[in-house]
This record gives sequence, structure tokens and C-alpha cells, in this order.
Amino acid sequence: MELSGIVESLENKTILVTGSTGFLAKIFVEKILRIQPNVKRLFLLLRATDSKSATQRLRNEVIGKEVFRVLRERHGVSLDSFIWDKVTPIPGDIAFENLGIKGSDVREEMCREIDIVVNIAATTNFDERYDVALGINTLGAKHVLDFAKKCPKLQMLLHVSTAYVCGEKEGLIIEKPFCMGETLNGTPALDIEVELKLAEERLNELRSEEATEAAERVAMKEMGIKRATLYGWPNTYVFTKAMGEMLLGHFRNNLPLVIIRPTIITSTYSEPFPGWIEGVRTIDSFIVAYGKGKSTCFLGDPESIIDAKITQIPGDMVVNSMIVAMVAHANQPGEFIYQVGSSARNIMKLAMVRDVSYRYFSKNPWFSKDGKPIEVRKAKILNTMASFSRFMAIHYILPLKGLNLVNMAFCQYFRNIYNDHSRKLKFAMRLVELYKPYLFFNGVIDDMNSEKLRIAVRENGVLVDMFYFDPTCIDWDDYFMNIHIPGVVRYVFK
Repeated sequence: MELSGIVESLENKTILVTGSTGFLAKIFVEKILRIQPNVKRLFLLLRATDSKSATQRLRNEVIGKEVFRVLRERHGVSLDSFIWDKVTPIPGDIAFENLGIKGSDVREEMCREIDIVVNIAATTNFDERYDVALGINTLGAKHVLDFAKKCPKLQMLLHVSTAYVCGEKEGLIIEKPFCMGETLNGTPALDIEVELKLAEERLNELRSEEATEAAERVAMKEMGIKRATLYGWPNTYVFTKAMGEMLLGHFRNNLPLVIIRPTIITSTYSEPFPGWIEGVRTIDSFIVAYGKGKSTCFLGDPESIIDAKITQIPGDMVVNSMIVAMVAHANQPGEFIYQVGSSARNIMKLAMVRDVSYRYFSKNPWFSKDGKPIEVRKAKILNTMASFSRFMAIHYILPLKGLNLVNMAFCQYFRNIYNDHSRKLKFAMRLVELYKPYLFFNGVIDDMNSEKLRIAVRENGVLVDMFYFDPTCIDWDDYFMNIHIPGVVRYVFK
């Protein structure tokens, strides 16, 4: 495995990146531009109607973000000229053939130049509409592969998936590719073409019935969950990502393919600076609610290692693993799977997350709208869904029923309060139901391939400080207390 000169290997390379406005893609693009200013070009695919709107999205949703602060400080007033010399926004959408790129001249120019394709585009909603998730996570992966095959200089395709394509398996979950039509529960006859057809037929049926947009959305979401559970997956997201992997493995021929399966991605550990994050990821939902005084409990096994339940890996470590794998397998025909997490190396337990959250918000309270600090108490950990249901019944559902009696007896004011609390309660219960497979996940995500890659980094004289992705270097208590939670507060709290 030749890894010497990773930075040098990126010089004069042209890379296509899909999903460019996503959290991980921004870290990836920033890192490439920062460590190798002599990269030839980054084509960034953005969903947009034309070049003008794609450029605007790039300015507002990528380059304008805080993650580019270090580059901004380094280049000063010349940042714009540097960016536009290296980065080309491309309006398109992986849900369509040819990635939705209009104009054969543009497509041909891209195909001539591209050395590496990095597919990060995905819809990560656990209960996404089935037609949408199939279009992006499943068929979109095939469209990216088809486009990559048209690039004569192509050295490899790197596809970002998720470690949770394993579903709710217990025991050691090894880094192996999916076979076409494979299911997690042994149910036969998973046929991706049939799934696409069923989704299309259901959509046509709803539209022929003149279903409202809301009814259509609900029906397609329900269909996704139903089809996923039929074959052993807990939600639409991981099911459609697994089918995307199947298509890639089946149709790649001799094209070098790397599939990166990260666990739950959290704020940056070190680069470009510690604590940068966008969006809320599983355990962060509880941290946010707890810090705002809206939750007094955490759900999960208090003694379980986080990576066996709520797996965490900082975003910059995922990007470093992507870059190292990208260089290691360039021009190497084969399919290479890397699960990037810390299952065998993580000592952070849920009880420790609870305790560090209490310490942080005790010292750094969030302030309510009226300017008063929100006092927190050490949260209760509910270690079963039954205990969670009892907790919700006692503290929320029964009081809400009492409010409903008041609502019927009195006025509109109470009716509005009841309706508002009822909606929030249903939303909270829905989130817990979606997160349940991960809160009570009993598998151990094997990362032996990733460990071999880390060993190769150390043995090949690579700058380990630049391409670190060994989770054993993380002091999880310090990371949560001084990096992750402050990052969540700064970039996620509203």
C-alpha cells in the first residue's frame, strides 16, 4: 500500500465532489484547498437551476461558512481569486442521468479532466420519502458510477455510505461489501428494479387520487419504512444506502471503488479548528434539549460504550480517512470497504455523556428568552423503551390529558396550549422511535481495514498529524466538554 507523498499526489488533480453543500463535503473541500493549493480543479456539484444560482449557493452555503475561516485568514483579500481559480460550481443532481448536468460541452470537459470522483451526496433523513431516498441514495449512486465510467483518466470512485447499513445486527459487524439482492433478515427477492417500480406506481396512484401534497408525503414516508423493515433494515435511509452500495459493487466492473462507512459524524476534533459542526446528530438532539431545559432524561444503556450504541467520530477524522484511502487505492481495481468509527477503541459511555453535559451546562448555562439562565439537574438515564414510555406518560401524556379536559371546559387559550404541546410530544416520540435502533444498538462496528490503513500511514512516513484518524488519540471527556458541546452550542443552538 503506497502512501508516501499524499499531499504531493493531489497536485494537479481534478476532483468531482457531489453533495457539496453538506457538512462532510465542506470539511473535505476545505482540507484539499488548504493542504494542496496546487490541486488543478474541484468540480462541485450543487442542486441548482443554472450556473448563476449554483455560484450563489457555493458562495452562501459553502465558501461563506465558518469552516473556511483558516483559509480566509491565510489568503486574506486574495481568497476569492484563489477559490474561483480552483473551484467550479456545476448545477446538477445525482438523482438524474448524467448527474443532471445540462450541456454536452460541460459534461465532456469534465469527463476529460476528472481524475477522482467523490460521492458524498445523500439524503440522511431516517424517514425520507421512499421515492426521494431511492432517487438519491440508491439510483443516485448508480448515476455517479455511470458518469465516472465516462472519465478516461479516472483513478478511482470514492463513495461515502454509513456504517449503519448493517441494520440492527448484533456482534461484530465486519467490513464486507453487499451482494446484489442481499437482505439482513434472509427475506428473499429483494430486487432494486422492483423497488423503483413499486415506488413509482404508488406515487402515480396517489396522484391519480388527487391526494394532497401532505398526504402524498406521509404515504411515501410510510412506504419507505415498510419496505425497509420488510427486508430487515430499521429505516429508509440505511435501506436505500445499502441498495446504493449493491449497485456500485455489482456494476463497477474494473473501476477502483472505495466505500467509506462512517459512524455518526460529530464536530471537528482539530482541523481546520476544533468544534465546527452543522446540524444535529442523534446524541446531540438530547444534548440540545437538555441544555435548553426541555429534557431531563437521556435514553440508552448507561454503561454501554458510546460506539456500541451512539457511535461518534469527528468529521475531520472521516475526511482524513477518505483522503488516505483515496490515495492508497488510486488505479487499484477492486472494491475496498472502510468502516470509520471507534468500536473497539472508544471508552466514552452514555453515563459519561450525561455527566459531562451536566458539568458543561452548570458552568455555561443557556439563557432563556427572558434572559434568565436555565438551571440543569443531572439527567435521568432511561435504559429501556418501557422505562421511557412510563416516564413520558407520567410527566407529559397524563398532564396533557388533564389539559385537554381544561381545554374542553374553558377557552381557546387552553386549546392552543394543548394543541401546541400535543404536536411537540408527537414529534418527540417520533424522533425517539427513529433513533431507537441506534440508542439500543448492540453491534460492534469492526474497523480492521481502517486500522490497517492507519498502520500504513505510520509506516510510510506520512504526516500523521496531518492525516490523523485514529480515535485512540481522543480523550472523550475532554472532547465533549471542551470541543463538541461548545461547538454544538455555538453553531447549532438557536
